[in-house]
Amino acid sequence: MSSRKAPRGDHHEEVAGFEVHLKNFEGPFDLLLQLIAKRELDVTEVALSQVTDDFIAHVKQGEWDLELMSSFLVVAATLLDLKAARLLPGAEAEDPEDIAALEARDLLFARLLQYRAFKEMAAWLQAAMDTAGRRHYRPGGVEEKFRGILPEVELGITPDDLARLAAAAMTPKAPPVVELTHLHGATVSLTEQVQLVGARLRREGALTFRRLIEGEDRLTVVVRFLAVLELFRAAQVSFEQVAPLGELSIRWTAGDDEAVEVEDEYGPQPQLEET
Repeated sequence: MSSRKAPRGDHHEEVAGFEVHLKNFEGPFDLLLQLIAKRELDVTEVALSQVTDDFIAHVKQGEWDLELMSSFLVVAATLLDLKAARLLPGAEAEDPEDIAALEARDLLFARLLQYRAFKEMAAWLQAAMDTAGRRHYRPGGVEEKFRGILPEVELGITPDDLARLAAAAMTPKAPPVVELTHLHGATVSLTEQVQLVGARLRREGALTFRRLIEGEDRLTVVVRFLAVLELFRAAQVSFEQVAPLGELSIRWTAGDDEAVEVEDEYGPQPQLEET
């Protein structure tokens, strides 16, 4: 049977230089186990005595590694039991001892795979620990040398001032009230304004509109202008305006005892009942 040549490199480093030299295999011991586990190499074709001799020669070189020796002894014993189980006759086993041997063979394969899994996990953990050992974490918070740079916080108020502010903030506020006073202003009666304007014009004879509304608010000015129009419609006053947009003069032309009856269309509005 042709000899298998294993590639040098990573496998060689994983087993710390321990290699086996067989007729059908040359290479790291770890790779030999992988080939047996994958059934690419029959364990019955492996000379375990030669593997043991290579390991003893490796140990005699002075590289004593207790962990490596323990692992080798466990795996070598497993391979020995596995080889013994594989050498049983291939016919249907009827003897309970033969059946137990076949079950042990499967168990040995499982142990071999378990060994491989633990070995790979150990390598991963070692690499992770090496990587973590090269990292240095900075502690949180402000460093001691920078603590004195920041000034102390000073409040410009006394405890009594702070208590008053807290009490004002926690005092219940009055519920908002919607005022209706801005919706309905003070009412001005047109009838009263007609009587007032008529009385002044009877007394003074003539007045400018500017003097007639002097000192009044906007609503009164509007209603008083309507009163002047009512008097003009009843032919009790006359207008005189020298220039367009000029001063408007109003003159009383009716008798002293005449009165004007007007319907107050702009009188007080009915009061709204609040609900």
